[in-house]
Amino acid sequence: MVKAIRKGRRGAAWLLGLALLVGAALGAGTAQAEQFERIGRYQIHYNAVSTSFLTPEVAAANDIQRSRVQALLNVSVREERDDGTTRPVSASVDGTVGNLAGQSQPLAFRTVHEDNAIYHLATFRIQEDEPMRFDLRVRYDRNAPPAEVSFIQRFYIDR
Repeated sequence: MVKAIRKGRRGAAWLLGLALLVGAALGAGTAQAEQFERIGRYQIHYNAVSTSFLTPEVAAANDIQRSRVQALLNVSVREERDDGTTRPVSASVDGTVGNLAGQSQPLAFRTVHEDNAIYHLATFRIQEDEPMRFDLRVRYDRNAPPAEVSFIQRFYIDR
């Protein structure tokens, strides 16, 4: 189930910027700033960070609970144009997160629309130093089957 939300300019855009900065600062061990898959003319961008890295103001503005054991997954889709620029594309995202033993839980995404961006956000519980597998289905073209994106990421809990 995807719930759509409209926020002001500073809300989700600031959240995405913060998530990307945190990802870049932390390096490959916990998050990577520029993770995406290219499928034809489309780019599916994704990143995941602990919600404890969000400021209280950003978390409150986006209705996200800050916690050492909660993380945020951010997915967006962009279409590449002939002139080399990209534009945001409406999409639906669903999927699961789980451990490598095969135990998983569904992710509940909500969609945030900005002036020039569309983000799909889901929060989930993390476990200390355990690799987590994400299996996503991203539908950006109703005439085509959803794209499948999978990745594994390890999280560390702040103490």
